[in-house]
Parts: sequence; C-alpha cells; structure tokens
Amino acid sequence: MIDELFRAIDGKDAVKFASFLSPGCRFKFGNYPDVTGADNIREFVGGFFESIDSLAHVIKQSWDVPGGLICHGQVTYTRKDGSTMTVPFANILNLDATGIFDYMIFIDASELYR
Repeated sequence: MIDELFRAIDGKDAVKFASFLSPGCRFKFGNYPDVTGADNIREFVGGFFESIDSLAHVIKQSWDVPGGLICHGQVTYTRKDGSTMTVPFANILNLDATGIFDYMIFIDASELYR
C-alpha cells in the first residue's frame, strides 16, 4: 500500500491519493490546520500539488504497527521557478477497514514558498 500511495503523491494525483482515505479522515500536514473529510483533503492536496512543479519521496524505512503504518524519509520539492528543496519527513497513518482515517505528516516545509 505504501508504495502505491506514494506513487499517487509523487504523480500529483489528488484523486488517487484520496482513494486511500476513509470518508471522515483527518489530515495534518506540518503546521497547517487540520483538514477533515476525504473530499476536503482531496481539494487541499490538489491545491498543494498545483502550487509546486513536482515532488519526489525517498522512503528510508517503514513499519507496520497495529492499526497503522509509520514511515520516514526525504522529499524533494521542485518549485515553479525550478529551484528545489529537500527535507526529511515522517508520516503516521492510522487505518481501519475503510482506509486511512488519520494521516499525519511531520515536516518543516516553511521554506517551500520563500
């Protein structure tokens, strides 16, 4: 699942990304406010994808834990001006029978738009 999820993310496919989410999912990206609901998350993530040229994740490790997944690695963002920024990230995904119901991304993306 993790490989397919990150293929959707790196492909900037907000619809495919949202297909992994439960209808009432809570999404937390860094210091941004929480977004709740798969449709709202799809819109938020789609807007984020449109604000950058591309992104590419390298997952260094992942762990299956009871009720979820944890992974960490590095992500490289390519800005609209062609410059790049690479930062570490850690994701915690809580899962149930309907999909990811709590998606937390721990990242410092504060320099992305500077």
